Amino acid sequence: MPELPEVEALREFLDEHLAGRVVERVLPLAVSVLKTYDPPLTALEGQRAGTTARYGKFLALRIGELHLVTHLARAGWLRWIDTFPDRPPGPGKGPLALRLVLEGGGGFDLTEAGTQKRLAVYVVRDPQEVPGIARLGPDPLAEAFDREAFGELLAGERRQIKGVLRDQSVIAGIGNAYSDEILHHAKVSPFKPAASFDEAQVDQLYEAVEETLRTAVERAHGVAAGRLKAEKKSGMRVHGRAGEPCPVCGDTVRSVSFADSSLQYCATCQTGGKPLADRRLSKLLK
Repeated sequence: MPELPEVEALREFLDEHLAGRVVERVLPLAVSVLKTYDPPLTALEGQRAGTTARYGKFLALRIGELHLVTHLARAGWLRWIDTFPDRPPGPGKGPLALRLVLEGGGGFDLTEAGTQKRLAVYVVRDPQEVPGIARLGPDPLAEAFDREAFGELLAGERRQIKGVLRDQSVIAGIGNAYSDEILHHAKVSPFKPAASFDEAQVDQLYEAVEETLRTAVERAHGVAAGRLKAEKKSGMRVHGRAGEPCPVCGDTVRSVSFADSSLQYCATCQTGGKPLADRRLSKLLK
């Protein structure tokens, strides 16, 4: 799933390649992709694109007086096309979900792999009309997101810290991959209750959030949209690396699987050497 650093890189890419161009047509190619009907997609045609904004994992493209908002979900992606084929694609063909074509040529496709179709597109007058944006928590890259604000978010939280970091209504933009990376950096178990952190541990976790995300954003800066996935994977220390040695201590990276996802961690760095049981809502093995 694209998370804050990749979506921020896509925002920068679209500002460079899309802003100032006029939209010729927008073609919805998957029945499930469009979540709004008023204004219609056709209202974007003939309008000039402005800047692109990021809200957590959402991209909001300003086109005329409207906004084309998308959430790429788990398996979605934005693919820039310099030259489209003369013949438009038919609906329901492969991973294509939506195509935006610019006057003079070029544009982008929104694609989604797999059978679970969760990619979402909205046409709205204000991005806050999108329910997922309206309920977002603070952005961890915002100036106001300081150590004090972070501590207040954790205070009273009874959930495990992994779930708290992934909750978009608490902090916007962090998903499964970067929460693994943050917790490894902070040397914290993913199942540690958020409310049990002392002040020093909150300091350590806040530093891990900021450093992990800002480093990933810097790595993704200037990377072409087509290479962002590979860049993300190459920068991971534990996520997606089960069975490989931890780059910090050399212990084997372990995994805990859930119904539709998994997490990766280092027992030596994060859980005092004790492996986590590989089952849903696991606790440390006794």
